[in-house]
Amino acid sequence: MAEIVAHVGQALLLAAGMFWQVGWSLVLGLLLSAAIQAFASKEAMQRQLGRDGPREIALATFYGSVSSSCSYASAALSKTLFKKGAGFIASLAFLFSSTNLVIELGIILYVLMGWQFTAAEWIGGVVLVIIMSALVQLTYPRRLVEAARMHVEEATGGREHGDMTIPGTFLEKLRNPRTPIVIAQNAAMDASMLWQDLLLGFLIAGFLAAFVPDGVWQGLFLHGAPPATQTVVNALVGPLIAVISFVCSIGNVPMAAVLWGSGISFGGVLSFLYADLIVLPLLDVYRRYYGWKMAAYIGVVFYVTMVTAALVMDALFHAAHAVPTANPNIRVELTTFSLNYTFWLNVAFGLLALYFWHLNRKHPMHHEHHCH
Repeated sequence: MAEIVAHVGQALLLAAGMFWQVGWSLVLGLLLSAAIQAFASKEAMQRQLGRDGPREIALATFYGSVSSSCSYASAALSKTLFKKGAGFIASLAFLFSSTNLVIELGIILYVLMGWQFTAAEWIGGVVLVIIMSALVQLTYPRRLVEAARMHVEEATGGREHGDMTIPGTFLEKLRNPRTPIVIAQNAAMDASMLWQDLLLGFLIAGFLAAFVPDGVWQGLFLHGAPPATQTVVNALVGPLIAVISFVCSIGNVPMAAVLWGSGISFGGVLSFLYADLIVLPLLDVYRRYYGWKMAAYIGVVFYVTMVTAALVMDALFHAAHAVPTANPNIRVELTTFSLNYTFWLNVAFGLLALYFWHLNRKHPMHHEHHCH
């Protein structure tokens, strides 16, 4: 019993350490994302994505990159675009980019795992869209798409979320006294969407780091096998771990750091990070939005896309000699606190977060936004 209590304490300490390392960057990312949402109109996005041509897919990818990073919120936004007439591939491109090309995810990856993973996430986000678009074009399920449009109308009943965007030109938006208020409201909305997944992600990573020995992970990841075999198997296994972890978007970064320190390959970590869109709760969301046949199609296409993109990025980074060395001491570093730059950044951004929290409390939104 004493040993179990000690392991639980270690797991909670690791979870707290992970949060401490990325706290300031999470606030920065949320505020940047909130500011972009205040300046970019969703209605403008929806008007421009009615086809599945290269231009529309590129626009959807860009719009996704300046949108929410919560997988559940991104699924809802993608559904809204699709319902309002956006092309099927463009809607899926938005979904991929809004969970892989967002600012806060890249910042947290940089802080916790290094610039190589940030680069692989952002470049890989574009690769994901290209591979997914090619796969859907080759297998385009026209009848399923038509049925999905009918199903999403019935499932949502015409209810949509509001648009938290400041009107006017760019300079007018900057001068508008409501701009910081809307930024605070957007940040609060995103935080309400993300906090459960973040908490779950830190706790899962902490408990797995404390309770699962490295030998178990190394056996699962074929540590010591020929590099080619290990790379392929890890890329195939990575998304499966993500599927059963129930953690989406930013919440899976701490778990990715634990896996990286435990022996999974570079491509395996990437396939795990990319797979936040096929966790079991999200597959059920797709079923409710589009029907079970389309949900199954999306799940298969996404899995193949994620594995293929991870293998492509693994090959590119190895060819460029840019694959970082895994840090086997990450558990120790995460539980070591000191008065370093992380401490002062957390203090500064903590005060900034309190300011915007006060603004949101003083000027609450008059409509609700839900992630789950």
